[in-house]
Formats: sequence, C-alpha cells, structure tokens
Amino acid sequence: MSESTGAALPTESERRLYQRILDQGGRVDFREAVEQDPAGVLRLLELGLLAHDGADQSLTAVNPRTVGDRISADLRAEGTRMLLRAEEMPVLLEDLTHAYDATPRRADRSSVVQHVDRTDRIRERVRQLESEAAEEVLILQPGGVFPGDLQADSLERVRCFLSGGAVLHTVYEPAALLDETTVRWAEAVTGWGGRFRTLSEPFSRMTIFDRRIAVVPASADNSSAAVVEDPAVVSFLVAAFERDWERAERVRWRSADREGESVVPVHEQVGRLLAQGLTQRSIATRLGLSERTVAGHISRLRELHDAETLFQLGWQMRGSYDPAAAG
Repeated sequence: MSESTGAALPTESERRLYQRILDQGGRVDFREAVEQDPAGVLRLLELGLLAHDGADQSLTAVNPRTVGDRISADLRAEGTRMLLRAEEMPVLLEDLTHAYDATPRRADRSSVVQHVDRTDRIRERVRQLESEAAEEVLILQPGGVFPGDLQADSLERVRCFLSGGAVLHTVYEPAALLDETTVRWAEAVTGWGGRFRTLSEPFSRMTIFDRRIAVVPASADNSSAAVVEDPAVVSFLVAAFERDWERAERVRWRSADREGESVVPVHEQVGRLLAQGLTQRSIATRLGLSERTVAGHISRLRELHDAETLFQLGWQMRGSYDPAAAG
C-alpha cells in the first residue's frame, strides 16, 4: 500500500514538466518532450497524467482529478485486501500458536534479577527507581527513616510525587515513634498524602515501585540487595506487603516540638503491644527500652485504666484507640 501511495505522488521536477505542458496548451510533441526530459515523460505516463497519441505522436495532459479518483479507488481496493488479509492472519498462524503455547520455556533470570552490593550503591539504585516511579511506592522499613531523607531535595521529590496523585505507603516498627527524625519525616509526608503505619512483629526490608520492580535484601546485614523485575515474584511481594499493611497499626504522626510530646506516648505504645500479646521483655526489645522502664509504664497504665490484669489492660487500651483519626 505504501508503494502505491508513493507512486501516486509526482516529484517536483515532474510537476514542473506537467505545468510546462499545460502552459503550451496541454498538448506537445512526443519526441521533443522525450528529448528534453525522458525520465519525467515516462513517469507522468505511468501515473496517467499524460496520454500518448500514437496517431500524431503527441502527448496530452490528463485531468489530475480523473487520475486522483482512479488512484483513490485503487488504494481503497488495496486497503480492503489488506484488512481481509489481516483478519485471516491469526487463523493462518494458529498451528504455530498452539505449538508455542505447548512448549515449556525457562525464564532468563539474569534479565529480571539484578544484585547490587555496598550500601552506597544500593541507595543510589533506590534513588534512581524512586525518580522513575510514577504511580505507587510501597515500603517496609524496619527501624526508621534515613537521615538523608529529611534533606530539602528529598522532601521536594516526595512532595512532587504525591502531588501528582501517586501513592506512598510505609510500614515502620513501633520504635520509629520514639525517633524524632522519623516523626518529622512522617508528619511532613502525611500532610502531602503519604500514609504510615507501625507493625509490632518482625518483618524484612522491602521497597516496591509501581508494582513492577521490587528491592529486597540479598544478605543478612543488608549490604547486598536484589532488584527484582520478574512479574510473578513482584506480584507475590505486593501481596505480602498488603497483608502486612492490613495488620499494621494506624498512628498519629506529630512532632514533639509542635505538641510537646512524642507522636504516641510511650505508655500507650506499651499498652498497645500488650494488647497484641507481646511479653514485657519483647516490648522492651521492640521499643528499645529497659524491662524496668516497661514495667513502670505498665504499672502506670493499670492505675490509669483501673485494670486488675494485663489482659484487661490490653483490652481497654485497644478499645480506647480510635483508628479513624489515624493515617
């Protein structure tokens, strides 16, 4: 079809030749015209813009409208043939399609999993993926935020990301509530639409970008990371994140220098962890406190809530928490 379309368009020199013939009344001597521009005469004859009269050996200009109508009809006919051919193609290749579907294939894992070593290189790769993300970032981050995230350029990147309607969900450990740097970060990002929760059970570090690429630890000390692009693996990791997100607890993120206290008072954090079945020692480890300090908070809570048993205390703490106001 492209060849026919190309053939229907005379070149500039051919157009000038046609115009000269029109200037001479639309009829010229064949021999003289061929001597002056043999290639142009032949081309215009092929296009149908000139007609050769063998009786008097002359060339006559043909109405371009007639030629255009004829070429248009040819193109439409050719287009119809191509459409019919296109509809037949799946049937013509059906046997090969069945053979392809029935053949087991091995995925080239080297193309979907990339290993990155050294913390600085991992951070650089994550930054690159953050800049390329357009719709959603899901983060499991044991501990708290990295100090560098509070820099002005980092905050601006996150603000622009969220202002475009994107999603940012982050899960921290409860100890993050005691870290003022993490609190300031979460407070700022929550104001732009980001969402943060805390999960009182062990979980591994993971970041997922646009449900397309995931970064997970490749070593116990987090000195190596795997960048995963396999759709099946990423889908599995997204499902794992969503399960953790649903189990995680909503909290109010509020900077201490604004409210005069931590985001959630430590004694409330202790009560919530008790309600989730953690022992005094586990709570101390999770919040980075001594067992004696935790015991003191438990004693204070029992007095505040007039609870006779730890179970009763945990139940009352759970009932007094209003998740609707949390992020």
